[in-house]
Amino acid sequence: MSLVVPSSFLNLTSSLEHLSLRSCHLQGNFLSQAFQLPSLQLLDLSDNSHLGGNLPEPSQSSSLEYLNLDGCQFYGSIPDVFGKMQKLTHLSLFANSFDGEIPTSIFNLANLTYLDLSSNKLRGPLPRNISGLSFLDEFQMDNNFITGPIPSWLFSLPSLSHLDLQNNRLTEPIDHVEMPNLILQEVYLSNNGISGSFPSSFFHLVNLAVVDLSSNNLSGTITANMLSKLVNLWDLDLSNNNLLSLSNNSTGVNYSFPNLWFLKFSSCNIHKFPSFLRKAERLEVLDISKNMISGQIHKWEIEGMSLASLNLSYNFLTSIDLFAFESLAQVDLSSNLLQGSLPILSTTSGFGHLIISGNNLIGEIPSSYCNLTFLNVLILAKNNLGGKIPECLGNLGYLRILDLQMNKFHGIIPNSFVDESRLITLNLNGNQLEGILPRTLGYCRLLQVLDVGNNCLNDTFPHWLGVLSELKVLILRSNRFHGAIYNSTPAFYFPELRIVDVSHNDFTGLLPSSYFKNLTGMRDVHEEEGGLEYMGAYAATSFLKAIFPDYYDSVMVILKGSYVELTRIPMAFSTVDFSSNRFHGHIPEELGELKSLHLLNLSHNSLIGQIPSSLGKMTQLESLDLSSNKLDGRIPEELTSLTFLSVLNLSHNKLEGDIPHGKQFNTFSNDSYIGNFGLCGFPLTKNCHNEEEPRAPPSKFDEDDDCAALFNWKFAVAGYGCGLVLGLSLGYIVFITGKPWWVVNKVEKYQQKFVRRCTHRHKKRKTQKPNQRS
Repeated sequence: MSLVVPSSFLNLTSSLEHLSLRSCHLQGNFLSQAFQLPSLQLLDLSDNSHLGGNLPEPSQSSSLEYLNLDGCQFYGSIPDVFGKMQKLTHLSLFANSFDGEIPTSIFNLANLTYLDLSSNKLRGPLPRNISGLSFLDEFQMDNNFITGPIPSWLFSLPSLSHLDLQNNRLTEPIDHVEMPNLILQEVYLSNNGISGSFPSSFFHLVNLAVVDLSSNNLSGTITANMLSKLVNLWDLDLSNNNLLSLSNNSTGVNYSFPNLWFLKFSSCNIHKFPSFLRKAERLEVLDISKNMISGQIHKWEIEGMSLASLNLSYNFLTSIDLFAFESLAQVDLSSNLLQGSLPILSTTSGFGHLIISGNNLIGEIPSSYCNLTFLNVLILAKNNLGGKIPECLGNLGYLRILDLQMNKFHGIIPNSFVDESRLITLNLNGNQLEGILPRTLGYCRLLQVLDVGNNCLNDTFPHWLGVLSELKVLILRSNRFHGAIYNSTPAFYFPELRIVDVSHNDFTGLLPSSYFKNLTGMRDVHEEEGGLEYMGAYAATSFLKAIFPDYYDSVMVILKGSYVELTRIPMAFSTVDFSSNRFHGHIPEELGELKSLHLLNLSHNSLIGQIPSSLGKMTQLESLDLSSNKLDGRIPEELTSLTFLSVLNLSHNKLEGDIPHGKQFNTFSNDSYIGNFGLCGFPLTKNCHNEEEPRAPPSKFDEDDDCAALFNWKFAVAGYGCGLVLGLSLGYIVFITGKPWWVVNKVEKYQQKFVRRCTHRHKKRKTQKPNQRS
């Protein structure tokens, strides 16, 4: 109904009771007359993203019982008119643009059962006292800017079962008062700044099923007997409260947790594994990552647990027996101090995710891993593992992420990747692998990230990978790749490539302009398309996001001459690095069409000719390195339009003429231009002298003048060392003994004598110069 004009609703009969225009693509400002129909009981305008305006006011006492404006574009403050809507039972204004404070009349609606004001721009505190909401069942006000304390009446509403105030700016402690509500089942208060100790009164809310107080500033200790009181609890998330701990307060007492399913205490203050959870028979997901649990977790502490997912990453563990978990399917033990060999896993194991990166493991990958039929993610990066990569890993049909970077694997890359492979990420960077890239990688049609940098591979450029329509990252850096980069039919090659790094190899020939023409993934990619999305989306968007939220593809890029690790790769980020090879010829004009490129590095080659002015069209460029080539001519003025450029290196070429001025170019130092003897102008000390620009005036003093010699920088630098010591010593004497008048008199007499001598010589030379000219 996008073509229906709002005025057409003026003919609605006054006896109308029910008006639903949900998801009708309505546009413009909805007329206030619809809110003033005297018999209207239900009005649903939700999911009309182009419908908005200010919220109209009813002209008289309203019969409205149900009002739903979810997902519209109403804005401004919510009018304080709910005193005229005493029959309201359902009020939902979710995902609009309302701002200002919440009108107090909303909290006095006696018949309201559902209230949703979430995802707006509402601010200010909640009222301290209210007189209504006795029948309220759900209260949702998340994703706003609500401040102040959490009032105690929220936990005393007799009918409230669902409370959601997450993602606000609540900072004060929760009142330690009795909470008589025995109906409350779900409490969401995460991502605020709530401080103080965890309120013990929470453990009297025996019907609580879900509690999320993560990402606050809570303190104190949660004990086993406290948790055991919440017999209906199945999901508890207290992560990211750095002063909150979890402890078994009574050794030998068996507590029961009959319904506990999810338990998350990541980034808290836990020092010991909570062994009392052995009696949580239904516990499937345990996340106690980023704590201070050290040493060994003994078999008796975990035996009998029926966990499906365990996250113990970022602790100080040295040993754990994974065999004690009979049903474990996902485990993250990354960034610990684990030693010894990789765990031997049962051939009947249903492991789907195995992450043990960033430890001190040695040895080879056990052959039993080939029998992990359902393995999706295998991350063993940053260990001391060696040997050959098992050939069978390429046969695992469900494998999506294989990350073995920064180890000591040698031999060849397995050539066993199967047709219809589901592989998304293959990272083998930083090993000792030899041979060629396996041609069976061409079967991996879902492949997005291929990183084989820093090995000993000896091959030509893999143009045959160009058919992989999903490939976004290709890193061949620091190997022995050689030859020219070309292909006879490059029409549809590498359409989605965002990051390509072939630096530090032995590639020759011309830069591949035909490839640059087809890199559509680097053209006009706007931040709103991918700026908030990251590569490695499989792990981040699946069910396991709640368990392993921190896995993302990473990549090393060269910035300011140093390697910088991007631990998350934004989908909108793009870079081209062809440095340290033997490319020759001109820089292709086609590079300028890569308007979304952020980093361009063509340094340390044998490129000739002028810098193309088309590079000025690369509006997102942040780093440009063309150093150590044989480029000549002037620096194009068009480069001054690159307003995001923060790193520029044009050093060691044959460039000449004036350095452009304006915008970012006024911020670059000498280092950006050294080794170009024909360049002049700021920031170089070499001035550009031409007919339009006068020379700088001669010095006031001649070189042999005693006055000038006093300010000669050579003498200043030579005297800096001893002068500093003498100055500090003299300063100390002044500070201790007071003003030494004998030194002051000496200096003042010398100063007067010096000034008189300089003045006399200056007058004498002034009278002599006319005679010399004559």
